[in-house]
Amino acid sequence: MDPGSFAHRPFGAHALLDSGDGEKIERFGETILVRPDPQALWRRRDPAAWGRADLVFVRESDRGGRWEAPGARARGRGGRGAALPEREWTVALFGARLVLRTTPFKHVGLFPEQATNWELVASLRGKLGQERPRLLNLFGYTGAASLLAARAGYEVTHVDASRTALSWTRANLEASGQKPDTLRLVLDDALAYARREARRGRRYHAILVDPPRYGRGPKGETWRFEEKIVALLEACGDLLAERSMLILSAYAIGISPRTLANLLAPLEGGVVRVGELCLPEDPASEGPEELAPPRLLPCGFCARWTRGISSGTGA
Repeated sequence: MDPGSFAHRPFGAHALLDSGDGEKIERFGETILVRPDPQALWRRRDPAAWGRADLVFVRESDRGGRWEAPGARARGRGGRGAALPEREWTVALFGARLVLRTTPFKHVGLFPEQATNWELVASLRGKLGQERPRLLNLFGYTGAASLLAARAGYEVTHVDASRTALSWTRANLEASGQKPDTLRLVLDDALAYARREARRGRRYHAILVDPPRYGRGPKGETWRFEEKIVALLEACGDLLAERSMLILSAYAIGISPRTLANLLAPLEGGVVRVGELCLPEDPASEGPEELAPPRLLPCGFCARWTRGISSGTGA
């Protein structure tokens, strides 16, 4: 059960152009962004790529930062440039359209390394024994995974504790030309909701669990990964149908892939595979041909649990 990487096919909405020296440069649609990345400790491969940036994120504290124009730090007084107003644009994503925005937390509303899980969910839909299997997306954020699962034929319940995130999800539904009721949107604490669904006797064929390290629910509930992940997975275990899958992702948390595997091991009758979520650098922007194959930027860890289904996709 040694961890590997979960690969995904390139897709037009995103490309990792280069990484190194503690930063990464990515294309989201036609917009090119530079953001800090603590994993990118190596040297940059393609210096020319960095001159194409439209926006640069400058971290000011562990709580966030500011977006600036390229070169603003060099031009601004005291090494700081003027913060730019929020920018919004849309990208096409596997038949959907998503609204992206620059936020003070460096995120833009899309985590492209999750594409490998979007592909897995879509590929396994026909193996779950249901014409329209039910999917529960906990910590659903802006809804990319939910919207793509609905397009793949799932009945989707999307849960998030943030009104802002749910509003963003509605904007993505509208941008994609989907009806508001395409997804069942729920404002709630993930653990509280999972426990209530278990008491109701509900069953799901797929559950996505992509929690932050720390957060708050709409009624002031406190979420800390280390304190509550076991209880959440126990509640999820009570919700899983006979044929089902659960995908657990973890970012910016000091645990190993084996920890995730051990967390899922108590779920009955399933098979667990663990690995890293990675972004491959765009081969077209790597520079000299003698360089090694596309470098992978690690983004987080992932564990996949499946029961009663099999696939050739690494599930």
